[in-house]
Amino acid sequence: MRIRYKKWARPELEASEFYIDNPEELKGAWKEKFKNPKLPLHLELGCGKGQFISELASSNMNINYIAIDLVDAMLGLAKRNVETVYAEKNLEPENILLTRFDIERILLILDKKDEVERIYINFCNPWPKGKHRKKRLTHARQLEKYKEFLKSGGEIYFKTDDDDLFNSSLMYFKETGFEIIKKTYDLHSEPIFERNIETEHEKMFSEQGINIKALIAKYN
Repeated sequence: MRIRYKKWARPELEASEFYIDNPEELKGAWKEKFKNPKLPLHLELGCGKGQFISELASSNMNINYIAIDLVDAMLGLAKRNVETVYAEKNLEPENILLTRFDIERILLILDKKDEVERIYINFCNPWPKGKHRKKRLTHARQLEKYKEFLKSGGEIYFKTDDDDLFNSSLMYFKETGFEIIKKTYDLHSEPIFERNIETEHEKMFSEQGINIKALIAKYN
């Protein structure tokens, strides 16, 4: 998603207690950055404006969350959304951290010591052209990287509107040794999650009559 430059985003992020500006320094030690380091650690790749992660994290204070995006403007909006949602629930955002980083280079900021138990990938860029497919967040090349910090028995929750990306991803997961434990080609008619938090994209695509595809893959 393209978004206009927001001059306020960078200053607000730098002043935020739950924004990490130098994630490389926390490789292998993310849990220690949270108020309660003993909680399970979950990760969202490509958090966008933060509607999903703000609702998810504030509804599960017994889990710590990291949300990653590459664009300051997006993260600025995510930061504001987190603050708004937590304030509405009279909560402090002590179980969530936002950071800016290129997901293709994710092994520079996470490793086995971080023991991520779940990854969320929601409506990532489908990169339809053949020469660009390796950029997909669910491509086998990326999945191999996630295995380097995903805990044994950990899961990946994936949602998309794109048929080709979904069908290709089913192949990518199997190629890299993940077990697909649940899948659906119409999430809203066939729920596979305990609770489905709709993203901005999800609402838009659903209103257009496009079925939402989803899966849960397990790393054994």
